[in-house]
This record gives sequence, structure tokens and C-alpha cells, in this order.
Amino acid sequence: MSKLHLVFGGRVSDPRGLDFTNLQGLDVVGFYDDYASAEKAWRGAAQRSVDDAEMKYVVVHLHRLLQPALD
Repeated sequence: MSKLHLVFGGRVSDPRGLDFTNLQGLDVVGFYDDYASAEKAWRGAAQRSVDDAEMKYVVVHLHRLLQPALD
């Protein structure tokens, strides 16, 4: 089984947290079958928005949500 990851970003109320302020405005970068690919996509997206302190991108380990007992 591949280890599915999701990369997405959006505006947050506090750059130190994960409280996304506009769920309809989320930028879904993509789904990836390994962490290395997801991290590369995350770095690219985060770098494009580096001057916007309210924009935050994250990597979600979907495989941990689908089968938490395997990790």
C-alpha cells in the first residue's frame, strides 16, 4: 500500500496555528504516494507564498488516518 499524502494551503488566522479562515479558498496542491514527493510539492507551494505571512501550506499523512494501527 502506498502512503498517501495530501498537500494543501490557505489563509490562517495565526501563522503558528492551523486555523484556516476560508475553507472555500483552500489551495489543494495535490495527492502524493510518498512523503518525499509531498514534501517537494509543499516546499514549492510554500516558497511561492513566502512573502504572505497569512498563507500556510501543510502536508497531511492521509495513510495515518486511513489505517492508524499500521504506523
